[in-house]
Amino acid sequence: MGRMRHCLLGFCRRHILTSVPYLMIENDKLQYNKVPEVTLLFWLLKILATTLGETAGDAVTMSMNLGYLVGTAIFATIFVLAVTAQIRATRFHPYLFWFVIVATTTAGTTLADFFDRSLGIGYVGGTSILFALLLACLGLWYWSLGSVSVNRLTSRKAEVFYWATVMFSQTLGTAAGDWVADPKTGLGLGYEGGAIVFAIGLAIVAAAYYWTSISHTFLFWAAFILSRPLGATVGDLLDKPHASGGLELSRYTASAVLAVLILVGLLVFPQRAERIPATEADLHTPGEDGPA
Repeated sequence: MGRMRHCLLGFCRRHILTSVPYLMIENDKLQYNKVPEVTLLFWLLKILATTLGETAGDAVTMSMNLGYLVGTAIFATIFVLAVTAQIRATRFHPYLFWFVIVATTTAGTTLADFFDRSLGIGYVGGTSILFALLLACLGLWYWSLGSVSVNRLTSRKAEVFYWATVMFSQTLGTAAGDWVADPKTGLGLGYEGGAIVFAIGLAIVAAAYYWTSISHTFLFWAAFILSRPLGATVGDLLDKPHASGGLELSRYTASAVLAVLILVGLLVFPQRAERIPATEADLHTPGEDGPA
């Protein structure tokens, strides 16, 4: 039996599993996909990346005075190239993954500002439209593949849905952060007040993860969405003028420091890929929920 099992496993690896390049074989029970394991480090890097997206986006559109449309075109191009490389990759590359995340935050920053300010939709209108698009993307993903869990990214179609959802959530986060903080056309909580509100929201989600039976997949996406406006308000706090309630730090310096912190985090604390079940039967086990 042991020899037969060994031969069968070898056959599967050579002729079946090697035809699925986006899965990496770890043993006969577990595989890994191309997103990092969701740990405390993941969330710290996510907040740093979203803050970097805000300062870098503002640096291009405001400090360089290129405007929101040109900035969006630049960062959208970078995002398309980066996410194409990510989807075509055959294994998890931490630096590539986080580069794509930063690309979504910078593109999301300039795109949201273009909608809200250049097109005159306003913070409420922009936030409402983007929230509807995000829900539509998640709904279509679930309807198409039966799960929106990060440990179910077992096809390129699932990866496309994942990155589309990430992009919508990052853009929504910028609009929501501006809406909560802006004293003229928003709720007027200021950048510090907005950051506190979203930090409290994340703390509530974390508490729900440990002390309730709420779906971990739902909580993951709730935290993912909330972390973006948290980063947006912190980024605005760092680089906006004193008259607007910011610290008026150099956008270039702030962006450089944030980028270095992300690189240090990746160098000092190596990341593992998120585990996924090895068989399609495991992938569709009723009632099983992915980690948040």
